Amino acid sequence: MRAFPDLRDQVVIVTGAGKGIGRAAALHLAACGARVLVNNRRHPGEADEATSAAQVVAQIRAAGGQAQAHYARADDPAAGQQMVDDALATWGRLDMVYANAALPQDAAFHRQTLDELRAVIDTGVVGTLSLFHAAWPVFRAQKSGRALASTSSAGRFGGVGMTAYAASKGALDSLVRSLAAEGARSGIRCNALSPYAASQMTQGYLPPDLAQALAPEHLGPLVAWLLSPDCELNGEVVVAGGGRYARAWPVETRAVRGEDLPAVWAELLRLEGRPHRDAVTAFQAFMQDA
Repeated sequence: MRAFPDLRDQVVIVTGAGKGIGRAAALHLAACGARVLVNNRRHPGEADEATSAAQVVAQIRAAGGQAQAHYARADDPAAGQQMVDDALATWGRLDMVYANAALPQDAAFHRQTLDELRAVIDTGVVGTLSLFHAAWPVFRAQKSGRALASTSSAGRFGGVGMTAYAASKGALDSLVRSLAAEGARSGIRCNALSPYAASQMTQGYLPPDLAQALAPEHLGPLVAWLLSPDCELNGEVVVAGGGRYARAWPVETRAVRGEDLPAVWAELLRLEGRPHRDAVTAFQAFMQDA
């Protein structure tokens, strides 16, 4: 992939762009020539110039780029439309969206309230839905657009203390695959980035040498490529960190008949998984096997 695809005159919205992965992505996209709407929520009592979003904008502008800060909370259902309207009013177009905002979770399921669990879900899922839903009519009308969501290995494999976070990220994997199928005929490509990176969420969990190796800046070129008009990937989940890359997708074994359920399960454990293009082909394969 080219580290700096030509994104001159392209407009992109990046949520959760004040720090970590979002900040690194916004800076790299701007270095590629994109005009960046930098979204990160304002903390109580913060003046504009003290916000992380404004600081990223200042850095982009100091390097000769174009950027504008936006302070809506990702879990506000109206935030996506507000950001899209702002980008269109400022630059007259919208080409790419990167839904990166998320809330961490590091507590057992039974120790959290429903409101605490919902805050994680709303930021990750509602925040992404809101942005994608607002951008979709623009992309459909112009017959082009690129959408990217930040997902996580937690959503595919789960983990202790990550119930709501894993649920939100697993939902995004499925959302991306469905939107990829819906948007393909309109020239829209939708993918997910599953990052391993040193960030606020991983602070305190990574030793210094590993944190340095997993600096979020390593992800900038991948984000720029996945959002560029030249990238034809669609419905993919790309795992990345420290210059390493992997591809993730759901699999099922072939179907097995039998009435002795322990024996059936033992046979299923011996079988290799296989991918399917979508839910319909998965069902068809299941019925053919049976």
